[in-house]
Amino acid sequence: MDNNKHYVLVRHKVEDFRTWKTVYDAHAPARMRAGLKEIHLLRNIENPHEVILLFEASDMTKAHQFLASSDLRETMQKACVTDKPDLYFLEDRHH
Repeated sequence: MDNNKHYVLVRHKVEDFRTWKTVYDAHAPARMRAGLKEIHLLRNIENPHEVILLFEASDMTKAHQFLASSDLRETMQKACVTDKPDLYFLEDRHH
């Protein structure tokens, strides 16, 4: 059995951080249903329009489905995400 923890790292740019954060916070129930638990929400010091998120993923299949969903695409549009997000599916190999 795979005991490694799984993560999703997202990097994208936003037009306005406050606008993005309001929409992002309102979308929390959808992330929870997808088994994504926010670990870090980071903002680039040199470019405050760049946001990096790290989620722990309890179910990678659900995470993939959520990240490919039209619901998420529409939400990102509403949140004024200005570029195509970089997505990384990761596992903790430390143990």
